[in-house]
Amino acid sequence: MRVSESGTGTTRRAILRGVALGGVGIATTSLLTPQSAVATDAGSGLAVPGVDVVIDDSHATREVTTLVRNYLARKSEADPDGTMTFFSRNPVTYVDAVLGWSWYDWNSLRAALHQFMPNWPSDGRSYPTRILGDSSGAIVFFTDTEGLFGPSEIRAVGVVDFRHRKITRQIDYWDGRHFGVADAAKLKVSSDQFPADFGESTVGENAAPTMKNISSRLARALREGDGASAARLFAPGAVFEDVPAHVQITGPRSIGSYLTGAAGLLPYAGRGTSVRHIVGSAVGGGYEWTASDGTVPRGVTALELDEWGRITRLTAMWDGSLVEDSALVALAQQAIEH
Repeated sequence: MRVSESGTGTTRRAILRGVALGGVGIATTSLLTPQSAVATDAGSGLAVPGVDVVIDDSHATREVTTLVRNYLARKSEADPDGTMTFFSRNPVTYVDAVLGWSWYDWNSLRAALHQFMPNWPSDGRSYPTRILGDSSGAIVFFTDTEGLFGPSEIRAVGVVDFRHRKITRQIDYWDGRHFGVADAAKLKVSSDQFPADFGESTVGENAAPTMKNISSRLARALREGDGASAARLFAPGAVFEDVPAHVQITGPRSIGSYLTGAAGLLPYAGRGTSVRHIVGSAVGGGYEWTASDGTVPRGVTALELDEWGRITRLTAMWDGSLVEDSALVALAQQAIEH
């Protein structure tokens, strides 16, 4: 579903989407009755060049899907100068929030790509799998295959801000455990060299009002440990997933119970948490968060919303390599229902 906040009144449209799978066309029809949004079109079903993946852009505009697809396709070609054409000259910020690698100007980022890309394997790829948002800002789920930045693949969640179709800020979050704890540790900068500036002040807050509202309300409920209030923000069939914890829960009641029971364990809950930056449209986006307490200082929460502004899917990403095995076990135990 794609919607914009520019419409008024109640609109009913049937959205028909056909995707060919194994030569068989599968069509789904959705009848929408939004209160303050207008449906425009369904996901594009764009494939990724050289990769057997169809991008899930059901909560993104066609414009940002095409932009991200072309950007990562050029990156996959190991073309540093071509890749840099997708970035703003000024401002530009790029931070890997797990490793602490950071660049704050166009020339230094270009120099880094010229250092990295000649060493990439010929079959290396960087490709998007899910995109949430629009050309002002988006959450991009993407994969860097093994060999690009180490011996394992990286499945990252990038927070990307745009201005005039150019990237002004990109912050990548991923799980160091999936990459390999020892391998990630070898690449991380020392804690005293880890960047404190993530560049959000250079781009401002341009997310849609609906995304700002739901992100702020959710973050406040989590900060207060109020799982019941958080649960009321979710749609009836909503899915909550925490990637590093390997937890997936369905339905507001169960989600609320989990958020209440795990309030003292989740890195994005509790009094020390706050919102760093929000991006996205009325139906897709999310927020970066920081935590002054605990061992996980930062992460991102991606949100898919329905036409009434309710959360239909939440995906949390943070660096699981920063916590002990016992912490992940405790998070999983809280998901056991009684």
